Amino acid sequence: MTKHSDSMRLRYDEGCLASHALNLIGDRWALLVVRELIFAPKRFQMIRKGLPGITPSVLSQRLVQLEQAGVVSHDASLGIYALTQAGQDLLPVLEALCVWAMKMPGHDPTRFISPSALMISMGVNLRADAAAGMDLRAGFDFGAEAFEMQLSDGDLATRAVRTPDAPFILSGTGNTLAFTVYGPATLTEMISQGAASASGDLEAAQKFIDLFRLETPP
Repeated sequence: MTKHSDSMRLRYDEGCLASHALNLIGDRWALLVVRELIFAPKRFQMIRKGLPGITPSVLSQRLVQLEQAGVVSHDASLGIYALTQAGQDLLPVLEALCVWAMKMPGHDPTRFISPSALMISMGVNLRADAAAGMDLRAGFDFGAEAFEMQLSDGDLATRAVRTPDAPFILSGTGNTLAFTVYGPATLTEMISQGAASASGDLEAAQKFIDLFRLETPP
């Protein structure tokens, strides 16, 4: 363990590496805090906006624990929290959890979905076979947060931006855009229903969202 994690509470007194990982990031909300920071540093209230079920005191505790574990860094002068490299290395863990969860019954997509959660989900659910050879750039505007996705020959890269600059931009909430991307309705139908909005090349936007499929258990 690193020096700054020695004072953390030992949850599992085992030599197993999985136990060691859970000693560091196994508390409730911990990985979801990481999820909210995976694309960009944020202030406390912005992190909390992506975790509406967490209380301020619990979020404060998790941030302190993650900082002690070397997963999160805190710039006190700016009030900004960011992931360290060790924190960024948890993205494949979050993606693997998404893949595993799709095999399990009981998922309710009508519950709150944060913008960061949707971006991670789309990275997992890209149809690599259909995306091969394609080059597309997409913008996503969630109001307080925005992202760009660059698809290059089957490889999808996502980054947080201040203002999306792309041939098309999809706007809405995490939930409405999740239904836009994964649902059976076309983009035009979602726009006409007022569930989402879009600007730019709508034909390219439809082509882009058709590259994603959410596999659910029977």
